[in-house]
Amino acid sequence: MLTVSLATACGSDSGGTVLSFYTAADGAEQYAESAQVCTEAANGRYRIEQRTLPKGADDQRLQLARRLTGDDRTLDIMTLDVVWTAEFAEAGWALPLPDDLAAQVSDGTLAGPLESATWNDRLYAAPLNTNTQLLWYRKDLMPDGQPPQTWDQMIDIAEGLADEGRPSWIGATGRQYEGLMVWFNTLLASAGGSVVADDGTTVTLADGDAAERALDIMKRVATARGADPSLNNNDEAAVRLGMEAGNSAFEVNWPFVLPGIIENAEAGALPFVDDQGRVTSQNTGNTVLTVNGEQNFLPAPYPEVVPGQPAKVTIGGFNIAVAQTSQHPDLAFEAIACLRNEDNQRNNAVAGGVPPTLESLYDDPAFQESYPAWREVRASLDNAAVRPVSPAYQSISTLITASLNPVDRIDPATEVDELAEQVRKAVNSEGLIP
Repeated sequence: MLTVSLATACGSDSGGTVLSFYTAADGAEQYAESAQVCTEAANGRYRIEQRTLPKGADDQRLQLARRLTGDDRTLDIMTLDVVWTAEFAEAGWALPLPDDLAAQVSDGTLAGPLESATWNDRLYAAPLNTNTQLLWYRKDLMPDGQPPQTWDQMIDIAEGLADEGRPSWIGATGRQYEGLMVWFNTLLASAGGSVVADDGTTVTLADGDAAERALDIMKRVATARGADPSLNNNDEAAVRLGMEAGNSAFEVNWPFVLPGIIENAEAGALPFVDDQGRVTSQNTGNTVLTVNGEQNFLPAPYPEVVPGQPAKVTIGGFNIAVAQTSQHPDLAFEAIACLRNEDNQRNNAVAGGVPPTLESLYDDPAFQESYPAWREVRASLDNAAVRPVSPAYQSISTLITASLNPVDRIDPATEVDELAEQVRKAVNSEGLIP
């Protein structure tokens, strides 16, 4: 009986070898569909079973780390948040891609996502999907119907709207969590700065005036006339709801907000707005989403920090890696090539909302039609920034976000040196500096 149970658990029945595919909870339905498609393509040589990790990123990382350190031989393929590559590679938890697969992945993959899967000039994962933030705005609240190009312009417009008693919030992720790190890192990179150098250990945050410039923008957004009073507690969902409730004129957020607001509009969950853009109990026929039958909630490029220089927006997304515990690494690498192919990335984008990493899809008219924000997403990805690439990233992020919250109390003139010291502590805590 024990022999039979073990054989079944290892997948050596008529279903062939079983490869476990641990994925994030968001998009799990699409990942399961990809697993089924690739299982069928394998013609019985292996079967991919999709398994869902916890919803929170920290909990996902913790479960994977526990399985890896516990030598879980049933762990084969895993989705890694783009910020985990260096840590998992340095720890030996993720196997480097074979040369032939690395060459295949490198050909036709967008540069930003490819960089996020690389450590010490070697690919340890294959980009599955990516993500980038855009500026989302209400056309009915813009003085000339056009979105601002810079943060300075956006803050000026927002304060002007506040003076008129109209919706004026600038939605941003100010809560003490990863979203705050993304906001800061985007502003920092857009101003020409970085947290650490390419070696992942040399602290560069205090070099030049980029960090002070980024902090100044964050402080001004939080303290502007008519600012969102909940900014210090906002995550992406709260930012989205602030817009849908009719309180925000702008939000910087991921593309998921567009299908979300459309779904709520179809359910009749959006309030009506009057000719000044304010929420009203009267049925005007106009909402945040549409005014006079035309689209009113629109995407635009992320605001510039330096006028005339496109913002460098911090990318998100997931990469797929093979766990060092896998008993079938060759088959797992073969499966990765299928799981991230064009058809599966198309489905992940259209059904799940996450942007693909393959250049070819953005040039496909059928994909362009089914993914309305493709143009803005592609332009943003072409100027992408990545979060600090370091084995100590989790500690760096935790300490920086603790220092920056509450955002309205930031002192840009004195905060930079303190942030740099926090990063040094994070790097030292990982034993990366002798």
